[in-house]
Amino acid sequence: MEKTKVIAIANHKGGCGKTTTVVNLAAELARLGLSVLVADLDPQANASLHVGKKHPSEVSVTCAELLLAEVEKLPLAIHEDTHLEGVSLIYGSLALGKTEDELKDGVPRPSEELRVKLEPLDGLFDVIIIDCPPSLKLLTSNALAAATHLIIPIESGSQYGMYGVTDLMKLVVKIRKINPDLELLGALLIRHDERQTVCKLIETAAREQIGKLLPVRIPTSTKVNQAAMAQTSVHCMDRTAKVSREFRLLAQIIVQELGLTTNREGQAHE
Repeated sequence: MEKTKVIAIANHKGGCGKTTTVVNLAAELARLGLSVLVADLDPQANASLHVGKKHPSEVSVTCAELLLAEVEKLPLAIHEDTHLEGVSLIYGSLALGKTEDELKDGVPRPSEELRVKLEPLDGLFDVIIIDCPPSLKLLTSNALAAATHLIIPIESGSQYGMYGVTDLMKLVVKIRKINPDLELLGALLIRHDERQTVCKLIETAAREQIGKLLPVRIPTSTKVNQAAMAQTSVHCMDRTAKVSREFRLLAQIIVQELGLTTNREGQAHE
């Protein structure tokens, strides 16, 4: 039985494409025949609103309850019926904001609760993707402590795209004391246009500060918002669009880097 790969998508800058990456990477990995679980650790719950068929407020066991409950609650937290075929979901919730304080006060190792809760799933899913909140507090620490791999989305088209990345890298160093196997897959440039000077500058800065860039460039596209509104992936919105092709390529690179075995090799080359 292969061990489950757990990928945290983290950057404490808001609006940098974390949720877009989570949703579309999950959809593309599932299209390759992999079993995928999305764990939404963001109180805004945008990934849940996109992927899930229920509103987060209707769900009895979200990530908030799971983090504070006994591990027996885990089966109640996993929803297999979602808008993305082959993608299961643990919902996010506004209550996650309060969860951080309760974890701090209530458990001996507050950064490691998510890892404990996800451990029984090892080998049941091929990949778990964690959508992190736009902060470097306890929820993101939990995601990094539970993860085997990390992707840092960077908003390439913004002069503030690299804002605070050094703080994130410091947190990664700190978390590696409790999770020494955490591996950086690289920075992922989002809304990238190689003709723009700001994008070239951000690309150079990301390479210098993060040390590793994924060889994929996600362009700006109206298809991203259209897919979110339609609660589907950019592939289902328009499989020929450049943004769809880049997410497809990202999934193939992740499969290769993580040594995953896909069931539908032919689809990897569509």
